[in-house]
Amino acid sequence: MSEKNAKSFAEVVKTYGGQLLRFVKARVQKTADAEDILQEVWYQFSRVTNIDDLGNAGAWLYSVTRNKITDSYRKKKNESLDELTEAGNEDSFPIAHLLVADEADHPELKMFKDIFWDELMKALNELPEKQRKVFILNEIEEMTLQEIANLENENIKTIISRKSYAVKHLRLKLRGLYDELKY
Repeated sequence: MSEKNAKSFAEVVKTYGGQLLRFVKARVQKTADAEDILQEVWYQFSRVTNIDDLGNAGAWLYSVTRNKITDSYRKKKNESLDELTEAGNEDSFPIAHLLVADEADHPELKMFKDIFWDELMKALNELPEKQRKVFILNEIEEMTLQEIANLENENIKTIISRKSYAVKHLRLKLRGLYDELKY
């Protein structure tokens, strides 16, 4: 690391060190985990050869930090999440229960919910408009398929088909998240 980069690195650490630690601590349960994540962020930052190439170092640091928190969450098998799942039934994993569970005492549950909703919204945005609308009206706004058919002035079988395609797409897109949480 050149002398100029070393000085810039020290300035960035001084400027963002406390902010990033508070940012991480607000998102993980243990201070030791927060410090480990921050150490990974600083290590990755130290590997940058020219800090000026980053543009906005603060934005880059927060982006890397969010990614490290997410990585940590995904890698870790959280005991508190295990407590919220049903024991003994390996064929069905109650994600729906997790999404409505109280997250006050479970910061990792809030992180899971945030990740889940982000991934769901991305997958929904990939759907054709009519399929997305049927899924949202049925699953989120709790309209029956018949009510949607009446509203859209469509045959019920058309609505059922749209919902089926939407569900298949969402299952495919969310399967990775499901598998990471299950194991």
